[in-house]
Amino acid sequence: MYVAVKGGERAIENAHAWLAEERRGDTSVAELAVAQIREQLSLAVNRVMAEGSLYDPDLAALAIKQARGDLIEAIFLIRAYRTTLPRFGATNPVETGKMACDRRISATFKDAPGGQVLGPTFDYTHRLLDFKLTAEGEVPEAPTAEPRHEPTPHITEFLQGEDIIQREPESEATPGDLTRQPMSYPSGRDIRLQSLTRGDEGFVLGLAYSTQRGYARNHAFVGELRIGTVAVEMEIPELGFAIEIGEVELTECETVNQFAGSKTEPPQFTRGYGLVFGQTERKAISMALVDRALRWRELGEDDLGAAAQDEEFVLSHSDNIQATGFLEHIKLPHYVDFQSELELVRKLRREAGVEEVREAAE
Repeated sequence: MYVAVKGGERAIENAHAWLAEERRGDTSVAELAVAQIREQLSLAVNRVMAEGSLYDPDLAALAIKQARGDLIEAIFLIRAYRTTLPRFGATNPVETGKMACDRRISATFKDAPGGQVLGPTFDYTHRLLDFKLTAEGEVPEAPTAEPRHEPTPHITEFLQGEDIIQREPESEATPGDLTRQPMSYPSGRDIRLQSLTRGDEGFVLGLAYSTQRGYARNHAFVGELRIGTVAVEMEIPELGFAIEIGEVELTECETVNQFAGSKTEPPQFTRGYGLVFGQTERKAISMALVDRALRWRELGEDDLGAAAQDEEFVLSHSDNIQATGFLEHIKLPHYVDFQSELELVRKLRREAGVEEVREAAE
């Protein structure tokens, strides 16, 4: 047994060394710096920060480099590192209405108050490979545009003024914290939104797509999608007031959904909501669609049996770290378990006379 253990240990050490060699790649090619990943692969960095629940572009870029571009592995690294950090307190809720918007669009109103700001987006590009990017040298400088710094009102505020959209209930209760409390069902919307913002983008996207194809019957309009920076403020007990301690980039999406009314609610529009670290608009829109689908019970709608309406199914399977751990553990040694299964199958075959039938056929 000792020999087997030592042999396995040497094999693991060699695997680690080989991994480091593969990560580095061809040494004749310049090594990729963390700063390059942070600045030029920013959308990957944003996803790692969002699903890792830690806003730090440098650490996210480092995790991507260490994980050889495997974003789920990078998210795992960030989650693990996050658990080692001290917790100093909680900040005040951010004011997204005061966001300095780099991008702000509405699919519901052409002349939206505050204007439409297209911002940096792939939406209007041709999906053709740009071989100019393979050439070395400076990229042509893009026109500079200042982000909008004055307060930009939310589109839904204007619909709310006409009282034709559901009003969100106000609560003074402190939201729960999914990172410190285990998930329980049924869960509040605060916990559901936390779970969705940490959830795997592909999984949440698939659920959102299912709602658009009729599974949940929630036809949605993007009332507003905005991307920009917001100030983060924290109450300092010694000072007696809040001070700004930094700023974060966020993507916020509010959907406007049809609602025919129910026994308890009049016909009106309803909302879905998504808020994610960084420029992560696909995730924010998907999150808003799934959030709306999960609100069927509070709105008195029928349960259509759609996957996106099943709270326990959605929240139990959206976390890619949990899913990865459970999935990948099956490639680890299961020798004893398999031997017991093998003996059981052999016994059942003997009892069923399978072996005798096969020998007679031969």
